[in-house]
Amino acid sequence: MPILSVFFGIVIRMWHDDHPPPHIHVEYQGFEALVEISTGLVKEGRLPRKVAAIVKDWCLEHQPELMDNWTKAQNFEPLERIRGADYD
Repeated sequence: MPILSVFFGIVIRMWHDDHPPPHIHVEYQGFEALVEISTGLVKEGRLPRKVAAIVKDWCLEHQPELMDNWTKAQNFEPLERIRGADYD
């Protein structure tokens, strides 16, 4: 599964040809969750509260890039990396 971004130890991935609704897969220190792109909310799995808040903010900030990647993933095209939340 391609990695879209890594920040603060949080790994963001997206599957090619994954099921709707558009979402990302998030991993953090043994926690795993499916996060909906449109809302930034955890739909499956679990993340620590602070990590979920960071991911939500990041997801909403990068929604256009995530949706572009979702479209590419549905067409089996290469995905683009997205800047993490830890840049200065």
